[in-house]
Amino acid sequence: MPYHSNPLDLSFHALSDPTRRAVVSRLVEGELPVRALAEPFDMALPSFAQHLKVLEDCGLIVSEKRGRSRWCRLVPARFDEAADWMEAERRRWAERLDRLEVYLDKTEEDGGGHGKPV
Repeated sequence: MPYHSNPLDLSFHALSDPTRRAVVSRLVEGELPVRALAEPFDMALPSFAQHLKVLEDCGLIVSEKRGRSRWCRLVPARFDEAADWMEAERRRWAERLDRLEVYLDKTEEDGGGHGKPV
């Protein structure tokens, strides 16, 4: 497994797997015990537990022992960090595309029809 240098890298690595994304989607509804989370997946519980460990190690979920069961829940703050990063990137690209549009409009107004098919 590659080494990741910061929490955001760890979060995106964890979310790169479809099983882990499915777990996150199920936990959006509320906390669940590990056995209930594992039910829809066709894998042994130890294999499933490895997915939970990745999610927990990066801080996207936390788990706690209650009696004989281990319960998992989401940590919204970690998702907020990823969402903030994506929003900043979206704004940056929107600004770049806006500048490109202005440039292309100006080029067209200046008669710069270079590259147009004959």
